[in-house]
Amino acid sequence: MHGPMSESVSHKGKIVRITPQVTTVSILQHSACGECHAAGLCGMADLAEKTVEVPTDPYAFHNVGDEVEVLLKASMGMKAVWLCYAIPLVILLAVILGLMAVHVSEVPAGLAGLGAIGLYYLLLYLFRDKLKNEYIFTIKG
Repeated sequence: MHGPMSESVSHKGKIVRITPQVTTVSILQHSACGECHAAGLCGMADLAEKTVEVPTDPYAFHNVGDEVEVLLKASMGMKAVWLCYAIPLVILLAVILGLMAVHVSEVPAGLAGLGAIGLYYLLLYLFRDKLKNEYIFTIKG
């Protein structure tokens, strides 16, 4: 299920609502999340319960209450790591080191770095709908 070479991250869940457009699945944290190599990527390890929206497959015969397996491509998890952790770190270091190179003192350089990260996260928030469309879960089977 979560092997080191797997191409997707999966979680078992229960269907809580079905509409023609979206199937909502409630995922409960299992103890296996602590041992999963991708637990830090998907964010499930920190939550007791999470709901995800999956595009409804008109040819699937699922009902509310059915237990299903929800999949997300592992590459999407890595993209999330870049967006949430790696890029902000690069921005912070670039701003602080760049300002200190032109002899700005540490406190203003640090505040400018934090401001740059705040601006970056604001941009992520403003583009959340576009990003949401890239992270598509599927129901296995």
